[in-house]
Amino acid sequence: MTARSLPFGGDSHILDLRVARHLVLPAVNGLLLRRGKAGPTSTVPAHHSTCYTWTYERDQPRLAKLTRQARAGQWDPDVHLDWNIQVDVQDPAVDLFDEASSPLAEFQAYRNLPVTAQRDHRAAMLAWMMSQFLHGEQGALFAACQITESISWYDAKLYGATQVADEGRHVEVFQRYLDDKLQRRYKINDNLYVILESLSRDPRWDLKFLGMQILVEGLALGAFGTLRLSTKEPLLRELLRLVISDEARHVHFGVVALERFYSEELPEPERREREDWAYEMCVLMRNRFLAHEYYEEYWAHAVSRREWDRISLESNYMRRFRHTMFRRLIPNLRRIGLMTDRVRSYYEKLGLLEWEKEKAAPDLTADDLLAA
Repeated sequence: MTARSLPFGGDSHILDLRVARHLVLPAVNGLLLRRGKAGPTSTVPAHHSTCYTWTYERDQPRLAKLTRQARAGQWDPDVHLDWNIQVDVQDPAVDLFDEASSPLAEFQAYRNLPVTAQRDHRAAMLAWMMSQFLHGEQGALFAACQITESISWYDAKLYGATQVADEGRHVEVFQRYLDDKLQRRYKINDNLYVILESLSRDPRWDLKFLGMQILVEGLALGAFGTLRLSTKEPLLRELLRLVISDEARHVHFGVVALERFYSEELPEPERREREDWAYEMCVLMRNRFLAHEYYEEYWAHAVSRREWDRISLESNYMRRFRHTMFRRLIPNLRRIGLMTDRVRSYYEKLGLLEWEKEKAAPDLTADDLLAA
């Protein structure tokens, strides 16, 4: 096992041995044993406690408001989406996936392919990306269930129930689009598997909030928005618009829940541990977008994985990725108190600090995200 095999190898720097202790087993399972790809199911033990509250006290007005908004915003995939729309990956008038939104545009071997083959490759890249959305949404579904069980605030449990419904709907629409329209699906990326197993195993309710609501959902908002801007396919655009409206509430939920807890209730050594853990998650999330599953299918015979990573990391695609996907995540980390001077230099090395002063949730709305 090498340092580069683990999430805290390479350009990442582990700052707290407690973070390493929590991440080593998921990293071994995901990056070395590749258990997300080993079979049709993966079983991960969950160690959180279920918290019953017998007072039923409604003492979180911001969460109560969010619950009302969530109930009003529920949508039905069979009613609000036109599944009769035909999707043709070779239709030049309805480009499924703009090549500028992928690392392919600067990959000479791809540029040498016939136009029809290039469209097939872009459709495969889209299927890879949406497959990772699907797997992430399944993780979000389970995390929402665990959050609803483990948090002690009654208002948070009521909102959590609406998010469980949201995430189940998201799993359904991504699976349906992949199977019915693109007719292909990729296995989970190893980096994403590490994130999901880590969140499932960790017993601390706030880490589930931080990992899923702030980090995974925050990054997904940027990814969904980027994809929506880069596709002309009408069903996919509307599907993403509806999902974005839900995800904006989910990130809002995480910021409201953690802002006061981290600033007023969590002891400083534990807050620092969360700060380091959040950084490691950001490295894993950046690496999950290197599209290794697509690379292994199409290009492993022609270029080394190291060279593929170099092309991807230096591409306009990755620069755009950092801009759109971390643009909302970094301000949220600052708002909940996990972006102090002791870790800012690490984010700066990843090129992520330029958005530190951008608007954070809950001031950021779904309309802001759709317009961005």
